[in-house]
Amino acid sequence: MTATAADPNAAAEPARRTGNRGWRRFRRHRLAMIGVACILLLVLACVAGPWLLPFDDLRIDMRARFAPPLTGWHLFGTDPLGRDLCARLLMAGRISLSVAFAAMVISTIVGSTIGVVAGYYGRAVGAVLMRLVDAMLCFPAVFLLLTLAALLKPDPIMITLIIAATSWMEVARVVESQIRTLRERDFTLAAEMMGASDARIMVDELLRNAIGPIVVAATLTVARAILMEAYISFLGYGIQPPTASWGNMLNNAQQYLTSAPWLALVPGIAITLAVTSFNFIGDGLRDALDARLES
Repeated sequence: MTATAADPNAAAEPARRTGNRGWRRFRRHRLAMIGVACILLLVLACVAGPWLLPFDDLRIDMRARFAPPLTGWHLFGTDPLGRDLCARLLMAGRISLSVAFAAMVISTIVGSTIGVVAGYYGRAVGAVLMRLVDAMLCFPAVFLLLTLAALLKPDPIMITLIIAATSWMEVARVVESQIRTLRERDFTLAAEMMGASDARIMVDELLRNAIGPIVVAATLTVARAILMEAYISFLGYGIQPPTASWGNMLNNAQQYLTSAPWLALVPGIAITLAVTSFNFIGDGLRDALDARLES
């Protein structure tokens, strides 16, 4: 009787041990764990916070305009219309984080699809697809982003699509490079000899083994998407008031930098915290998923 027949779970043990080693490496990355804690708290605050506050994010109180932080129930102060800044920050966080996560999902799917097809087929197909990626990368992302935002309707869905349209190229290059390496491995050649279809090989054999770099790229894409949304909203081409986002909160605060600096500091700190946390998580995932590291 073979070991596999005696224990049906024996074949799964190497993958389980590898996953445990990766998780241990990730837990030892202190900055990554701090980033995870910050993102969880930020998401929880944005989801549940507005329901717990005594003020609505659109409630105008001209008598309380420009109230500094810690004034009464206004934890972060108020804006020029007397609206509670904490309520607006959390509602803006819902928009900014939703846009960033949705843009990450779309750009990761598009970039992974193009990268795996280009890496698997290579030659003419791969050359054409990667030249398309190179052509898109030739355009400065900021100018391309602003051009699309100026021409299209600046609602959250459109902003999400615009950010995704300017973010998938980096994912495609990472995936294509990884797939080219995996294309000549024994497990891929064995699947071809057994008559597996191209789609099955690309999904089950190649894409599954390239999931580590894809996850890292996706994490860093979220941070980049938050900055891109904030950038175009700050310049007035992104999400428009009265819908709040961290970017347009900065835009509205720029004329009050000396008289009411908290109007810019509050959303600025939120953006910095979110972007830094996602970058820390990306660094931790890169270290945890690097097979060359010892446990």
